[in-house]
Amino acid sequence: MLIQAHRHLPAPTEYIRNTYQIVSMDKFASPAWNVLALDGSNWQRIDLFDFQRDIEGRVVENISKRCGGFLRKLSLRGCLGVGDNALRTFAQNCRNIEVLNLNGCTKTTDATCTSLSKFCSKLRHLDLASCTSITNMSLKALSEGCPLLEQLNISWCDQVTKDGIQALVRGCGGLKALFLKGCTQLEDEALKYIGAHCPELVTLNLQTCLQITDEGLITICRGCHKLQSLCASGCSNITDAILNALGQNCPRL
Repeated sequence: MLIQAHRHLPAPTEYIRNTYQIVSMDKFASPAWNVLALDGSNWQRIDLFDFQRDIEGRVVENISKRCGGFLRKLSLRGCLGVGDNALRTFAQNCRNIEVLNLNGCTKTTDATCTSLSKFCSKLRHLDLASCTSITNMSLKALSEGCPLLEQLNISWCDQVTKDGIQALVRGCGGLKALFLKGCTQLEDEALKYIGAHCPELVTLNLQTCLQITDEGLITICRGCHKLQSLCASGCSNITDAILNALGQNCPRL
């Protein structure tokens, strides 16, 4: 069941008020409402994007305590008020989380990824785009504690270098989608690590990774034969020569 926020609906319990009137249905019968609203098994997917300006850390903590192990998918995209402390509580309580969107949660640092690594081993999709405090330490932590990771977005996390990519792919070889847009410190050696350890890769975004050249992309072609989507827009050092390598090695593109 998808739980979304609706401002116009009445809040039947103190808990719902504390979480900014998050509800699960457009129509409901009063006698059954409390049971439904407070039953954590109904709260498996939550998207708080529409309330991004209102959501603070305590809301995330309340949700995590109520949902516990039932929660599988949470989107906090754009929730600027949510930081590491709340996300640590979340990770401790919601250990079955599989999809987590923290895009634009600018208070997020390496401490959050350390918490996810420690408590959320079932994590498959993680979006950290524009979390500019993220460093190589986060990728190392994810590699050690989240081996099932299939999709990672660290676009605009411009502190990440080849060392972080190396650590990531050694522990998360099942990656299928990797978004590195705006990671301007990445160079060809980072792509060599990806090509060597990510044979399942389907989607790769390298937009504005300015140091990337043909040499790095050729290693991707040779190691990632399942590639279907490649974005290298703004990579001004690549030439037409890479097209031949793509044609020969990546027939699904």
